[in-house]
Amino acid sequence: MSGSTIAAPRHLTCAPSRAARELGLARGEFDLAVLLGRIRTVPDRQGGGGRRVERSEIERLRAEEGFPESLRESVRAVGTTEGAALMEVSAMRFTRLARLGLVVPVRFYLNRYRAVVWLYPAEELRQFTADERNAPLLTGRTPEAMRERLGEGLDLRARTWRGRHLGFLLRQAGDPWERAGALAAFLDPVHISDVIRDPYERAHVSRNRPGPPPNGAPGSPYAELAERIMTADDAEEVGRLRGDLAQAVREARAHRPAPRPAPCPPTPHADPPTPHADPPAPHPDPSPPHPGPSAPDAAHAPKPARGLLGRLRRRSSRTPGRRAVATGP
Repeated sequence: MSGSTIAAPRHLTCAPSRAARELGLARGEFDLAVLLGRIRTVPDRQGGGGRRVERSEIERLRAEEGFPESLRESVRAVGTTEGAALMEVSAMRFTRLARLGLVVPVRFYLNRYRAVVWLYPAEELRQFTADERNAPLLTGRTPEAMRERLGEGLDLRARTWRGRHLGFLLRQAGDPWERAGALAAFLDPVHISDVIRDPYERAHVSRNRPGPPPNGAPGSPYAELAERIMTADDAEEVGRLRGDLAQAVREARAHRPAPRPAPCPPTPHADPPTPHADPPAPHPDPSPPHPGPSAPDAAHAPKPARGLLGRLRRRSSRTPGRRAVATGP
């Protein structure tokens, strides 16, 4: 494991905001210094997964000659006009050099006209100018092959920015899965699905996939611009990223398989409930039931008489030929 991924004890590190104050940098300058590799950070393994700066790193920077002005100047970023003045060329020539990928932007933003503004490290521009091999590009006529490519609409500023930002993300990655996520950050989801067929590996890479540099609310014009610039659109670049991602996933798989859901424990087999025996069906009575009076007949049937008269009638019905005795008043 590299030294950049070993977690230092928390009391020997400090948060980025504290480190920026101790180094005399604004937070934007500090972030740029980290991106350019001027300030080394370590993972915060004990407090939430962010990044921290070791006290020894702060002391190293403070001991450099010319601190803090030298540190601040090393992370200064300039736009086209200031960059052209720094290189002593016209703004048009500077833009051509940037579109050809000869000077690489480090940051971008959206101006009030919603136009992309690219920023370049001033120190790198000075180094480019000081290199004698670049003198023909700074004076005289631009080579014919370069002019033809520019005439075809070549503009490598977004691509060279992606290359720089990918290097930054790979330096920050702590394990092979994070490196795979860094590569996936520059590919369209369709390409990611095509390269990583396993859904669990794809989900794990997505969890480790960093988004564009934060600078704007989600759904804002800047966020949409950042998403577009972050996504590779050149066929050659896409092909290279796809190949690198496939290799990174193979290495990550060998390092540690992607997490998968635990298999469900088998459900114990329960014996089916014993069915209750149905009661035996009643045997039909072979003799048909005696039909009773129908409802109208039953309603008009004479009611039995009560009292002495009733007893006399019942007695007379049991003795044939005998007349009932009428009683007078």
